[in-house]
Amino acid sequence: MSQTAVSPGPFAFVRDLWRHRELLWQFSLREVELRHRGSHLGLIWSLLNPLLMLSLYVFVFGYIFGGRFGVLPNETRMDFALGVFLGLSIFQFLAETLSAAPNLIVVNPNFVKKVVFPLEILPASSVSAAAFHLLISLSLVLIGVALFGDGLDAGVLWLPVIILPIALIALGLAWTIAALGVFLRDLTQLTQFFSLALMYASAVFFSAHKIPPVLWRFLRFNPLLLALEQARNAVLWHQSVNLHHIAYLYVFGLGTCYLGYALFRRLKPAFADVI
Repeated sequence: MSQTAVSPGPFAFVRDLWRHRELLWQFSLREVELRHRGSHLGLIWSLLNPLLMLSLYVFVFGYIFGGRFGVLPNETRMDFALGVFLGLSIFQFLAETLSAAPNLIVVNPNFVKKVVFPLEILPASSVSAAAFHLLISLSLVLIGVALFGDGLDAGVLWLPVIILPIALIALGLAWTIAALGVFLRDLTQLTQFFSLALMYASAVFFSAHKIPPVLWRFLRFNPLLLALEQARNAVLWHQSVNLHHIAYLYVFGLGTCYLGYALFRRLKPAFADVI
């Protein structure tokens, strides 16, 4: 019996993920285990990788190039390091999703042949595994702010509110790229370039205030850039968040998630013919 592509409702992805929540949990654990299988340190790399990347970027941009965010009047290198660490943690969550997405369906042909298997789970479990690493990195950021920064206040409660739409964007992109990756095998190279471009377009190592006006006219629509700025305002700089930017993030996130899920559902019947 062939599958028919039916246009899903706006929140059909929530219903389907909830219906397959046990399978999603199992495959999320599987993704985390696969990424560390064969290494001697295992899950410890989830702690070491962000710290090593932080050390490299802070040394290059903080010490060699003398980078500063320029938000706090007496900004220290530790303030700069924490700002980079927070931005890098959120960016790496999205970059990890993008790098894994193109081959998620291609490398699992046995699941494609099973008509009853919900293939939507594969991209969702990849995002869940990336979210696991994000939680570890954010925990390190909060510990760093509490011990070496200005301390934590009620603003930290905004962090999950800011992260949620980025998770929706990651999920929508994972469904989109995973579906297109079945037909376009060059997406792996393209996503690598896109991730690098996204890093520099999202003010990971500098404040959005330093972006020239001619570029800000375009980059102000980058949801990741807005999320990083709002996260730093809430957690590091102890400033109020911009509610208009928060609303934009949710509209963008829900739209990306719905469109990605709809595209995946529409292309899914053709996966078996291509693979």
